[in-house]
Amino acid sequence: MFKRRQFLNGAGVSGALGALFAMNKSAAQNSVAAAGSAGGESVLLPSRARGKTPYRRVRVPGVKTLPFTMKNGVKEFHLVAEPVKREFAPGMTVNGWGYNGSTPGPTIEAVEGDRVRILVSNRLPEKTSIHWHGLFLPNGMDGVAGLTQPHIPPGKTFAYEFTLVQNGTFMYHSHSDEMLQMALGMMGFFIVHPKDPDFRPVDRDYAFMLMSWDIDPGTYTPNPATMTNFNTWSMNSLVFPAIPPMVARIGERVRIRVANLSMTNHPMHLHGHRFFVTGTDGGWIAESAQWPEVSTDVPVGAIRVIEFDAALPGDWAFHCHKSHHTMGPMNHEIANMLGVQQKDLMPKIEKLLPDYMLMPMGSEGMGDMTEMAEMGMKRPENTLPMMTGNGPFGAIEMGGMFTMVKIREDLRPDDETDPGWYRHPRGSVAYPVA
Repeated sequence: MFKRRQFLNGAGVSGALGALFAMNKSAAQNSVAAAGSAGGESVLLPSRARGKTPYRRVRVPGVKTLPFTMKNGVKEFHLVAEPVKREFAPGMTVNGWGYNGSTPGPTIEAVEGDRVRILVSNRLPEKTSIHWHGLFLPNGMDGVAGLTQPHIPPGKTFAYEFTLVQNGTFMYHSHSDEMLQMALGMMGFFIVHPKDPDFRPVDRDYAFMLMSWDIDPGTYTPNPATMTNFNTWSMNSLVFPAIPPMVARIGERVRIRVANLSMTNHPMHLHGHRFFVTGTDGGWIAESAQWPEVSTDVPVGAIRVIEFDAALPGDWAFHCHKSHHTMGPMNHEIANMLGVQQKDLMPKIEKLLPDYMLMPMGSEGMGDMTEMAEMGMKRPENTLPMMTGNGPFGAIEMGGMFTMVKIREDLRPDDETDPGWYRHPRGSVAYPVA
């Protein structure tokens, strides 16, 4: 049994909703897709130009969009809180809690001014609730169990209903037994598109939810009591190399929404381009207040929205700049073997453990971990290598929070198909001189 905390802190919505609506009248957002392809079958996204939707849907790689039905002018969504199994990458499946069979839960998308009703059914073994992070709504709909509403008991369904008086990038997450339920993955995106579909238009729109996990090697269930010593770092509950790449055509405007519900900050870095921070979960940033960056820090419990023009072709990395966050599971308590010569010990150890595969590790660095994994070095069950992934020039030696933006000159508009590895023009790749 894990000791639970009661959360009695919550902020009231100050001012009338009408005033808040006026304050946020010039905030907005566009979006780009629901389900992506890591290669193979072509995926074409809904386009305003084709008249299929009044907005572009946001692509949250590896996460579906939540459908809705119209009932007397109200958009009705249905979330089911339940235990889920999530494959972080081939070879590692995690026992989590989430919504509608997934962590993160499906993305909710609606339009500023919509009246929405969200039914939340509890199929967990304990009570729960949902907080609508960043949204302006009546206090009784804020979702802080025990403070603004009763807990949702197992087997029961509650309805949240409110009008969307702002637009932007928001989240939903549990606010009941929060330490345990969020640690197991109970979170998702809530995207509110602007009334004006031509406000700050973009050609590609992506979103990533950052999360930290403590999953002991050989096990399947995260430890929700962990506070600092995490060993797995994910984007949309996926880790490299399973995170699908973003794609863009030269000249397109690209938006990336990054939400952080992990237990630490993440400086997210884009290679090859500069970007501008254009929004947060508090709203859009005026153009006069934006500044150029190549890395931006995403604090805990916050969202940063960045935008850039795809100017240079290539496969450009996008990742957290904390180096341990771009690695797979590791033990933080092993001895530092850097510079220690181990080869003389191997014959003696082999006599003691003749059936065990032994390799001297760490004396000259850890860059050979990928090769060792490919050679069949045994790992605990359900555990990924510390470094993995192969590219066109060999081992990429990454993991965790690492993906890329693949920019090409010949992509069709709205085509999200992975174009494969970039073919560098002759003479444009670093080469040996000594």
